Amino acid sequence: MKKLFLAGLMFLFATSGSALAGNAEAGKTKSAACGGCHGADGNSPVPTFPKLAGQNEAYIVKQVKDFKANDTRKNEIMFGMVAALSDEDAADIGAYFQAQSLKDAAVFDAAKIAAGRDLYKGGDLQKGIPACQACHGPKGSGTAGIGYPQLGGQYVGYTLAQLKAFKDGTRKNDDKKLMRSIVEKMSDEDMAAVANYIASLK
Repeated sequence: MKKLFLAGLMFLFATSGSALAGNAEAGKTKSAACGGCHGADGNSPVPTFPKLAGQNEAYIVKQVKDFKANDTRKNEIMFGMVAALSDEDAADIGAYFQAQSLKDAAVFDAAKIAAGRDLYKGGDLQKGIPACQACHGPKGSGTAGIGYPQLGGQYVGYTLAQLKAFKDGTRKNDDKKLMRSIVEKMSDEDMAAVANYIASLK
């Protein structure tokens, strides 16, 4: 009986881990419509739209689901784009973009880098702001296993817009209000500094 129970647990872990594993080759075809804004390989040529190259699959899958629900993360363009996507489609597209390489760091304001580095690397104890690298990694590569996004090399304007959206509550798809609890303690200057430092990461 004990062996049967352990075998059942092993099967559960094995299948639950593979359920979301997407097919990058299939995702290449399915992501064709994404290329108009995000670039065919995820290296968006326009600062308005985020770079997806190298972004982890789990994060992309979650964003697709949240855009489809049109509740905790609202964007009418994305709502229309993802409306017909299945969970398998989202995983395949996520796998494709995860397999791509981020080509370049974004343009940034060098005058803001030092302050941004301090916050990203060490946080601000007095304000209660934790270090960004604790979740997003020292080079902004994210934590794929739990879906914390890659940030390094992202456009300043896009990162800043997301931080402000978390702060004003227009974006609320962060688990357990993690991002909202952090950005509420950040000033506009803090957010601008961090966004510029993130853009500089390769």
